[in-house]
Amino acid sequence: MMKEIHEYPPVLSAKEVAEIYQCSVWTAYDMMERKDFPLVRVGRLKRVGRDAFIKWLEKQANEAI
Repeated sequence: MMKEIHEYPPVLSAKEVAEIYQCSVWTAYDMMERKDFPLVRVGRLKRVGRDAFIKWLEKQANEAI
């Protein structure tokens, strides 16, 4: 059973991005390397704000139309 988006923490890891996007963790890491992705680096860690990620996804969906 999938979680609702509000059940995820405010800052997402690649594993959580993969769960939301329904892809592999490696695909999530690749996606996080895109120049337009709202990535936040904390040392070697890659994170993204939940709200920024949702906005990014919506933008991607609107551009695909």
